[in-house]
Amino acid sequence: MELHAYTQYDAVGLAGLVARGEVTAAELTEAAQAAMEAVNPRINAVVESWPAEDTPVPGSTPLAGVPFLVKDLAVSVKGRRVELGSRLAAGNVAGEDSFLMRRFRRAGLVTLGRTGTPEFAFSTTTEPLLYGATRNPWDLTRTPGGSSGGSAAAVAAGITPLAHATDAAGSIRVPAASTGLFGLKPTRGRVSLGPEADEVFNGLAVHGGLSRTVRDSAALLDLIEGPETGDPYFAQRPRRPYLEEITREPGRLRVGLVTTPWSGRAVEPAVREAALVAARLLESLGHAVEVTTVDLGVSWEEFVLANARLWCANLVQWIDGFAGASGRPVDESTVEPEMLASYAWGRGVSGVQFVRALDVRNRVARAIGAHFEAQDVLVTPTLPEVPVALGAYGRGAENADGLGWVEHLFHRSPFTAAFNVAGTPAMSVPLASDPATGVPIGVQFAAGYGREDLLFRLAAQLERAAPWAERRPAVWAGATPVA
Repeated sequence: MELHAYTQYDAVGLAGLVARGEVTAAELTEAAQAAMEAVNPRINAVVESWPAEDTPVPGSTPLAGVPFLVKDLAVSVKGRRVELGSRLAAGNVAGEDSFLMRRFRRAGLVTLGRTGTPEFAFSTTTEPLLYGATRNPWDLTRTPGGSSGGSAAAVAAGITPLAHATDAAGSIRVPAASTGLFGLKPTRGRVSLGPEADEVFNGLAVHGGLSRTVRDSAALLDLIEGPETGDPYFAQRPRRPYLEEITREPGRLRVGLVTTPWSGRAVEPAVREAALVAARLLESLGHAVEVTTVDLGVSWEEFVLANARLWCANLVQWIDGFAGASGRPVDESTVEPEMLASYAWGRGVSGVQFVRALDVRNRVARAIGAHFEAQDVLVTPTLPEVPVALGAYGRGAENADGLGWVEHLFHRSPFTAAFNVAGTPAMSVPLASDPATGVPIGVQFAAGYGREDLLFRLAAQLERAAPWAERRPAVWAGATPVA
C-alpha cells in the first residue's frame, strides 16, 4: 500500500479496508513501517520498533488490523522493554502483558513499537536524556508537548493513525494541542491501570489515546474501557458505544468559558483568541455560552503543593524500585537533575502530609463536580502558549526542588491538571492555528464525571463544523509517494 494512500485514512477507515478485503493487515503493517522509516529519523517519536506479533481477524472490531504504538510508560508488553524514559530503568523488560495491553490485542490492534516520553512522565515536554528529544512535526525546533509527546508526534506525522497515551496532569491534551490532534482524557476509573498498579499518582493518571479524528478515539475507548478485577475505582459503564454517540447531536448545552487559569498567569493573545473563536462557534451551533469562573475548592498554592506531595512521593517508590531491581545507583548518572530534586523532596513527604494531599484531591473533586451541576461543559485554552522551542521548557527551574519543579510544570500547563485531580473527562480539540507560526492551538472542553458521551457528541459536532483532519504538518509520511 502506497504511503500517500495509507496516510489518507484514519484508523476506522483502515480497519474497514481490511474488513472488506481491499488490503490485508500485513500490508498496513508494511505501510506503517515504511512511514516510520520515512519520518522517524527527523522527529524521534518511536524509540523502539518490532515486527507484528498478532494476527487480527478482519472485521472483528472497528480497529482490527490497524497499526498501533504504545507509550513507553504504564503499559507492559510481555517480553518488551518498558523504560519510562529513564536511564535508571534502561533494559527493563516486562514479564507479562498489562490488562490494557491484553485489551489492545483483543481490539485487533497491531502494536509495532513504543514511543518516547519524558523521564517518569514528570514533564509536559518530551526531552529525555535516555533517547533524546522528540520533535514537533509542525516545526522541528519546537516541542510536541508531553508526556505523551512521542505518541503525538508519531500520529501527527502519519506513522500510525492512533497511539496509546496517558494523562496525569495534561499528558494527552497537551501534546494533542501541540501537534494538531484530538485527545480525550477519560474519567477516573474508565480504563484499568492493572495489574501491577491499582492507581497511578493516586488516581490522577488515566490511559487513553491520541488520534487525528474523533471517531478513532471513540472506537479506541469503546474497546479498552471497563474495570478489571481489583480495580479501586469504577466509572459507570456507558449507556451506548461511543462510536454511536458521535452520530448523535449533543443538544443545546450550557457552556462556561474560562480564559484565565487558576494560577493567574498570562495567556498568549493567539491562544486566548482561539478560545473566543471556539465560543463563537459554539454559539453558532446553538449552545448557550457565558463567561464563568470555576471554584477550585482550594487556593492555587494548596493545589500545587498537594500535587507535588502526591507526585514526588510516588516517584520515590518508582526510583527505589528500579534502583533495587537494576542495582544501579540513584545519582546524576542514572536520573535527570529535575527528577533527582523531586526524589529528594519526595523522601521528605510525611504520611500526614500525604493524607492532607488526598484531602485536597477530595475538595477539588467536590468543587469541580458541583460546577457541572450548573453547566454542562467548560471551555478553556488547553495551553496558555504555543509550543515552546526545544530546550526552553525548563528555563527558570534549573535549581528547583520537587515542589519548585511541579510549580514550574503547572505554570506551563495551568488549565489541565484540575480535571485530573477531579477525575472528570476533558478533551483537547484542534480548532485553531497560530497566525504567526502556523503551529496548532488546542481548545479544551471538560464535562462532569462519566460524561465522555457528551464530550464525544460535542467533539463530533465541532469536527463537522470546523474540520481539521486534512491539515498537514511539515513532516508528513504521506508526502513520500511510494511505499
